[in-house]
Amino acid sequence: MSHHERDSIKNVIKVSLLVCLVCALVVAGAAVTLAPKQVENRERFRQVNILRAAGMYEPGIDVAEAFGRVERRFVDFSTGDYVEMPDSYDPLSAARDAELGLRLQDDPAGIRSMARVGEVFVARGDDGRVSRIVLPVHGYGLWSTMYGFLALEADLDTVSGLRFFEHAETPGLGGEVDNPRWQAQWNGKRLFDEDGEFALEVLKGRVPEGATDAQHKVDGLSGATITTRGVDNLVRFWMGEQAYGPFLARLRQEIGNESQG
Repeated sequence: MSHHERDSIKNVIKVSLLVCLVCALVVAGAAVTLAPKQVENRERFRQVNILRAAGMYEPGIDVAEAFGRVERRFVDFSTGDYVEMPDSYDPLSAARDAELGLRLQDDPAGIRSMARVGEVFVARGDDGRVSRIVLPVHGYGLWSTMYGFLALEADLDTVSGLRFFEHAETPGLGGEVDNPRWQAQWNGKRLFDEDGEFALEVLKGRVPEGATDAQHKVDGLSGATITTRGVDNLVRFWMGEQAYGPFLARLRQEIGNESQG
């Protein structure tokens, strides 16, 4: 190989390395520049879904202003009491932590573990009283973990909305969990019977015409039996004693005292 050829190869390598270095710097710089925007977009997406579940969202609204009426609180699942946690606290990450998480023995939602402390979103009306409670929920369907928000009216029984915002269920079948038409039928459903026992059920088929207990029944997803069962299981789990049950009981007493006052 001639001296000229060796120099040519060296030059090619030098130029290639230089191009790679420049590209790496550009990509790194873009990542650093865009990171705050990505975090901001994720938070806005989260806020929109919380507002949607609570029935507080309309196209074109100022999301930050509307969310100003919503307070994020942290709840000790074992006692139902509010606790203090840093703003950076993430229950999904905590669920995987040996100290912050709890391995589930009774696991109908198929999530394996949960955080010992969860988060809730409390919306208040102009009078300062609780108007909605929005509860993060998740559970396994056919192919994926489905993440959503379940919102309750101030009676802590009537559903004001259910929004699933992340899943990987089969499009057109289980994927219909994020279909607005299916989600809309949850509005006004009742979670508990007159004795305070959990009574809501997501059926395999449609709610029978004229059913006397229709307020406790939700149409299943056509052709998606396992996803339907997953939704039923996750709602039952998160409203139960292992999750938000103690919190809802405590809050009912608190709201009752406010009403009497």
